[in-house]
Amino acid sequence: MSGLTQTIRNVFIRLEGFLYQFFGFFKNIFSLIFGFLARIFGYSKPGYFLENNEATSIKSSETKQVTKSEPQTAPEPSMTARRRPDPKMDYFRKMAQEVNKTS
Repeated sequence: MSGLTQTIRNVFIRLEGFLYQFFGFFKNIFSLIFGFLARIFGYSKPGYFLENNEATSIKSSETKQVTKSEPQTAPEPSMTARRRPDPKMDYFRKMAQEVNKTS
């Protein structure tokens, strides 16, 4: 690699590192400012964006029904038919047994 291309590459690498640090500094400043404002206005509370579970302004005329959950029973495993033995595999199995006998 010639000295000129190596110098140009190094300049771009250093420029990239400088810009990364420069914009990271501004990102940090903005995150601190907006984080502070979010804490002041209460946006950082965990339940801020969630709605209440019960409606407070509308009352229903019906009483709430309590549903009883029935105990769940585990389904019984179904018996599947066993696979038929493959005649090809019997041939290879016998061959392996013969090899084991001879060795």
